[in-house]
Amino acid sequence: MLVCGFVCAACGLVYELELVTFASYMIGDSVTQASIVLSVMVFAMGIGSLAAKRLRRHAAAAFGAVESALALVGGCSAMALYAVFAWTGGWGGWWAEGPRCLLVAFSLAIGLLIGAEVPLLMELIQRIRRQDAGGAVADLFAADYVGALVGGLAFPFLLLPFFGQLTGALLTGTVNVVAGGALVLGLFRRDLSRRARWTLPLAALTVLGVLGSAAALAGDFERAARHAVYGADVRVAVRTGAQEVVLTGGTGGRPLRLYLDGRPRPAGRDARRYHEALVHPALSGHPGTRVLILGGGDGLALREVLRHHGVRRVDVVEPDPGLIRLARHDPGLAAANGHAYSDPRVHVTSADAFGRLRDAPAAAYDAVVADLPDPGITAGTKLYSQEFYGLARRALAPHGRLVVHAGPVTTRPRAFWTVAATLRAAGLAPTPYRVLSHDSGSGAGPDRSPGASGAPHDWGFLLAAPGRTPPPLRLDGDRLSTLDQTGLTADGRAARRTRWPGLPASTLVRPRY
Repeated sequence: MLVCGFVCAACGLVYELELVTFASYMIGDSVTQASIVLSVMVFAMGIGSLAAKRLRRHAAAAFGAVESALALVGGCSAMALYAVFAWTGGWGGWWAEGPRCLLVAFSLAIGLLIGAEVPLLMELIQRIRRQDAGGAVADLFAADYVGALVGGLAFPFLLLPFFGQLTGALLTGTVNVVAGGALVLGLFRRDLSRRARWTLPLAALTVLGVLGSAAALAGDFERAARHAVYGADVRVAVRTGAQEVVLTGGTGGRPLRLYLDGRPRPAGRDARRYHEALVHPALSGHPGTRVLILGGGDGLALREVLRHHGVRRVDVVEPDPGLIRLARHDPGLAAANGHAYSDPRVHVTSADAFGRLRDAPAAAYDAVVADLPDPGITAGTKLYSQEFYGLARRALAPHGRLVVHAGPVTTRPRAFWTVAATLRAAGLAPTPYRVLSHDSGSGAGPDRSPGASGAPHDWGFLLAAPGRTPPPLRLDGDRLSTLDQTGLTADGRAARRTRWPGLPASTLVRPRY
């Protein structure tokens, strides 16, 4: 009985983590998605526990039915969510869109079924061995909590890296239905009615058949869903451990597109325009011999930095070594970045940007280029904090400059100007500017905020320097193909017109994005 409780608890926690992980990958903003999934699920567990009171007279049959239903719903949840995401075109809106409602529906259903387990198991334990209620609760909860520990550790260290989300959820469902069926049919067969003795095994076998068939088709399903999301021209699709990296095109004259966890990076003409706007204002018009690039593992920002002949050393800090390998060796991506990683001036570190800045010597760099995820994505919020910019200021030489991609100005002015306020709080004087996207409706924007669809109309940047004097926007025009000084000056004025005064700085303990 306690072993069954242990296994069921482990499976239940895997279902919870799988929903949270899937929502974070596909929607973004992991704190919000985890809060929604877990709060809905815990609420549903309470309702499920209350509902199970009415089933105690038929506890064995009810427990078998609950485990079969939980295995089917939990095991198929990842595949169903991915299918809706792939074939409905995204997660826009809040309650208006089907995928978000389906996520909440799965959280509710799984929570109801998990909540019904404990009361039914408690009733069955009393039939095996009569003991005081406190002792029975202690035994069952001990098995439940230890099982939750095992499930919580198995998900990130075993299921996700070795089986992936789809097959991992299906395997968990299989274990779930086998454990529940073995308990009911092995120990409590005499408690079942004649009808339950054949319906429960039939239901369990049906669930196993569905899960097994889905596992056999998981590879074909994933390829079809990936083509629905990214188009039929998918060349590379790998999960590196840090994120899912997808490359489309890039050979045979087809345009290269890069997606990181479903978010498209700039492509085509926009790729050069975005990276020129990010890099050249920081390096033009002042000595920039030592440069630090935070993020930018695709090598496109690095390509622009190396076009400045005065640069003697470039340190690239990218937490995903798998993306670096692709940028070095994939023919399409390596051609796009001009084989920048082959340059002897380049030194690569696979580390977290925050940790790397903490270890950087004072005044070590003339320029820091922050090519990081959008501040609206929770995983990147600490990289837009006052503490982060304080570390960047310490790493800058007195004449140094920091440039930050701060998200779209037009559609998210509050987040953009919060970044500016945070830079000022860290002792850096920012100069805002924006660059319009050539293909603003193509879905080629750098980092879609949660709920957004397509690319932003513009990209917002902040060029900052230590002290109180904002650095001027200046370009060395002979190196550029998409920008000029006149346009950049006008874009700076356009960005300043969106100013949002009075915003507080964002910190690690009080994120404002």
